[in-house]
Amino acid sequence: MTAEPATTERARSWRGWPVMARIAVIYIAARLVTTGFFLLASALSGPSSRYGVAPSLGQLALGWDAQWYWFAAVSGYPAALPLTPQGDVAENAWAFLPVYPYLSNALGTVLGSWGAGGVVISLVAGFGASVVLHGLLRDRIGDSAAMWAVAFFTCGPLAALFQVGYAESLFLFLLFLALRCVRLRRWGWLYVLVPIMGFTRPGILAFALFLGLYGVHRFVRRRVDAFPLREMAHLVGVAAVAVVAGFAWQVIAGAVTGDPRAYLATELAWRRNWIPGASDQFVPVEGWVQGAAFWFTQWGLGPVVGYVALVVLVLGVTAVLLFAPQVKRLGVELRLWSASYLVYLLLVFFPQSSIFRLLVPLSPLWGALAIPPSRRWRVGVLAAALLGQWWWIYNMYGLGNTFWQIP
Repeated sequence: MTAEPATTERARSWRGWPVMARIAVIYIAARLVTTGFFLLASALSGPSSRYGVAPSLGQLALGWDAQWYWFAAVSGYPAALPLTPQGDVAENAWAFLPVYPYLSNALGTVLGSWGAGGVVISLVAGFGASVVLHGLLRDRIGDSAAMWAVAFFTCGPLAALFQVGYAESLFLFLLFLALRCVRLRRWGWLYVLVPIMGFTRPGILAFALFLGLYGVHRFVRRRVDAFPLREMAHLVGVAAVAVVAGFAWQVIAGAVTGDPRAYLATELAWRRNWIPGASDQFVPVEGWVQGAAFWFTQWGLGPVVGYVALVVLVLGVTAVLLFAPQVKRLGVELRLWSASYLVYLLLVFFPQSSIFRLLVPLSPLWGALAIPPSRRWRVGVLAAALLGQWWWIYNMYGLGNTFWQIP
């Protein structure tokens, strides 16, 4: 038997496995690789790292924002906003939404600790997100390409989030389910998913924008794709729920603390780590303008170059979403979601090292990189994803000691 027929036979055998079984093999293998990266980062961690010398896997899994989620779960949210010596609102738990910490706490009572509950939820939700992502992509790009996209997703630069105490993994699972419901036009489930998403991680207002754009798209194409009144009503209803969920936490924080600016002032507290004396008044897009000036000045290029780079970045991303044939093949739902989420980030975020983590909700775009038929291309993308993952883990967990290294 020659090598080529043997390879073909193995491929056929692999494709004959149930989808969930194949995804489980990929996901478990990916988690083992990530664990190896964490162990290597631990061995390279020195006294200047926030973790110290040779931290355990548990310490790494519960670092950074995981500490805030834990604090919210065990201590709740402050009724009085903490202040800095300068009188500004200090970093506090109001920046972290309650579903993930409280759910982790509930599971942790069974498993013995909040950390165990949080990591298990991240692991399980990551697998669920992988399964739903495959379903989202398979109808558009085929089973093989969708499975490669799952491999990129589970091994990607931010794949460590699937086994640390962060809410991203759970949010991705809910998000992919919601996008799948929109594609299948199963509106009833969205009335459940959207509020849960809204209290899991910031980003539900991007989903509200996505629903609005999707409704416009359906209305424009109603002669070739029927858009009955019942579906219009559901879209308006779900979008309204998303908007309410998007602002509800701000209202709750304001009611509990007596300060209507509590949530936004808390979020802006982190920005002062880079822009000392920054205003505690939120202005849309200001974060990116400030960030462009700050970072390009740090790099010795000056703010004007930063502003030009920001415009070029926005135009470039817009062109990719509108015209790249691989992206167009993913379907209008995933393109509109990607555009909506990027607009949301442009409006609210200050760019720094956490931007890599905040781009994870764009993970369906992995499907565009899985479309080319060349196996060499796909292996190259997978290798680049793993290299990026090691770079991220080493910098954020092995080093993790400057404002350049915040996950």
